[in-house]
Amino acid sequence: MVARTYTVAFEGVRARPVEVQCAISAGLPAFSIVGLPDKAVSEARDRVRSALIAMSVALPSKRITINLSPADLPKEGSHLDLPIALALLSALEIIPNEAVERTMALGELSLDGAIRPVIGALPAALTAAEEDRQLLCPHASGAEAAWVGDAHVLGARTLSDVVRHFTGQAPIEAARPGEVATDPGGRDLVEVKGQERAKRAMEIAAAGRHHLVYVGTPGSGKSMLASCLPGILPPLTAAEALETSMIHSLYGLIDQGGINRTRPFREPHHTASPAAIIGGGRTARPGEISLAHNGVLFLDELPEFSRKVLDTLRQPLETGEVMVARANAHVTYPCRFMLVAAANPCRCGYLSDASRACARVPDCGEEYLGRISGPLMDRLDLRVEVPPVDYMDLDLPASGESSATVAARVADARALQAARFEDAPGLFQNADASGRALEDIATPDDEGRRLLHKMADRTGLSARGYHRILRVARTIADLDASGEVRRPHVAEALSFRLAHTVSP
Repeated sequence: MVARTYTVAFEGVRARPVEVQCAISAGLPAFSIVGLPDKAVSEARDRVRSALIAMSVALPSKRITINLSPADLPKEGSHLDLPIALALLSALEIIPNEAVERTMALGELSLDGAIRPVIGALPAALTAAEEDRQLLCPHASGAEAAWVGDAHVLGARTLSDVVRHFTGQAPIEAARPGEVATDPGGRDLVEVKGQERAKRAMEIAAAGRHHLVYVGTPGSGKSMLASCLPGILPPLTAAEALETSMIHSLYGLIDQGGINRTRPFREPHHTASPAAIIGGGRTARPGEISLAHNGVLFLDELPEFSRKVLDTLRQPLETGEVMVARANAHVTYPCRFMLVAAANPCRCGYLSDASRACARVPDCGEEYLGRISGPLMDRLDLRVEVPPVDYMDLDLPASGESSATVAARVADARALQAARFEDAPGLFQNADASGRALEDIATPDDEGRRLLHKMADRTGLSARGYHRILRVARTIADLDASGEVRRPHVAEALSFRLAHTVSP
């Protein structure tokens, strides 16, 4: 008799169903696992054998064969321990085969039979619901998997608990979803003294999901401004939270099974490799740009990142997804994020201060910022110079708006965009609009068009730059609650795009 149960193999954010078959036959004693298992899966036989011994279950002196089907799909990870043990217990007629066949399982076994948490419980629960099977997972992963409303999730602590459940001695209660985290964290904008233009740029960027770069001397507040960004972004919608959590689940970032409704804020160090930023490695794991999906990727000291890393961002910024191609895997991850960057104007940082600048001014500035390629800079919608703050201003009481006040305006602007793109698949914010959709929503009035054409002729705007100015102008109009893109909106968008300010 061949006993069967089911588990999953991960391909990007997808969890593909895998049938685990167990056959016990006459022959020399052996325990083999076939079906393209990796090292962790092959070692499962020792963990399963020890866990069964801890339950006083001895394996028969026969040939035990575990087949993972489909055989041409690579199987990776220790989460196959539990389904292998289930199939074996069913083949030994310790638990009923009918119940096991209706189950999809994942979990790592300790040598004493405890079931350890694993990554990927959330996408596994989605697949289990699609396959109309219950999901058996570690107790510590149950709260995460239970967020899939259509899935029946059982969280077990030990293999003994699993046996008692399937034999009717002590049924396992269905898992419940974890807590919802809503605190955005970060700092409050009211703490930032001055820098009104930089704050305005941040508000526009947050409202339309536009890419933003701050350039200023050391200590001018660039990183502090970026740390305020989570506080003005609206919470994730239910669909966005599930989509983002799927990626975080594969990376083991979901804490205590709780779904986070705050937008991701990722800030990798400038020594990060291309695989860390884009994704990759032997198993083609998601990178920082995918972990920042629906949120913010903050790159501090932008020119210090390697040229190779920066140029790999160009395509994901345009498409909102990235294909990680390796010899044994081709995986596509979503990466619709907002890029926020900070940079010093030159190597010494004091290009505009003659008393503190180095002897290589102004060549050091061109050389330093020249590390950022023209095609990447062309994709940054808002470019803001952050001047140094006078120390006398630091003693003044806080007088600016709080994050809550700005967040309310951002939420109103995003609500307008949500209604605008309700029937447009693939469009969510103004930054996503292109082609005919952009013409329909962002064509400026006659005065605005004349100003835009005049500045395009004078500065040699690229087609990409032209369209990005229209998107930013549409967002400024949304913040102004204006149904039409007018000249002042275009002028402000131009002022953030070009080196000089355009008067409205």
